[in-house]
Amino acid sequence: MARRPLITTRDLARHLQVHPDTVREWVRRGRITPTATTPGGQFRFDLDDVLRQLGQPRKRPDPD
Repeated sequence: MARRPLITTRDLARHLQVHPDTVREWVRRGRITPTATTPGGQFRFDLDDVLRQLGQPRKRPDPD
């Protein structure tokens, strides 16, 4: 099974229709957990994982 690329804080915010600062606050408060953090401290997310953490249904189709 191919792994989907991780997305940035800005891309996640755009998908969730919130400000990137909101995403960062959710991480700080433990509401969501990033899949990875770059050496520079930037978060990377798996969209499906974040949607599960937030209790939202999947938005992307399963890969073939």
